Amino acid sequence: MTLPAQPASAYDLAHETEVEQLATFALLVDNEAGVLHRVVGLFAARGYNIESLTVAETDRKAHTSRITIVTRGARHVLEQIEAQLQKVVSVRRVHDVTRDPNGVERELALVKVKGTGTDRVEALRVSDIFRAKVIDTTSESFVFEITGAPGKIDSFIDLMRPLGLVELSRTGVLSIERGPGAM
Repeated sequence: MTLPAQPASAYDLAHETEVEQLATFALLVDNEAGVLHRVVGLFAARGYNIESLTVAETDRKAHTSRITIVTRGARHVLEQIEAQLQKVVSVRRVHDVTRDPNGVERELALVKVKGTGTDRVEALRVSDIFRAKVIDTTSESFVFEITGAPGKIDSFIDLMRPLGLVELSRTGVLSIERGPGAM
């Protein structure tokens, strides 16, 4: 005797086919104590990772700051994060920059490279191609400043590793929307 197949539970519906992707959220928040804690706490409580986080005051008179968060997840998870961010006290607006065709993302990095001879010359040549600025130099090292999309910075770093990359500091992603409107 064969038993009939059991219906699948709604809890067993896996999202195995969903690919994780990066998302950048720009938040306009009240500039007051505890706001950043609440936003970061939302991520921590639900086990979401923050890959990049930048925060700065944007308007003293309006007492607002902008928080830019880069995170990773399946599309349904990212939509859930956005919905939960909109419910956080003191968050005025949430904008998914990655889904906005007018969204612009940039990052700044300082990259220290140690080298002599041909490696030193090659590091300068690569920095010129990437439009990185030399902001400090000694007879054995350079410190480069590079600004651009995170992928551009990743590529620059990958090329500098075999040339003597010593140290790296990145600001995290900043974002803004093209055009005359404001967030």
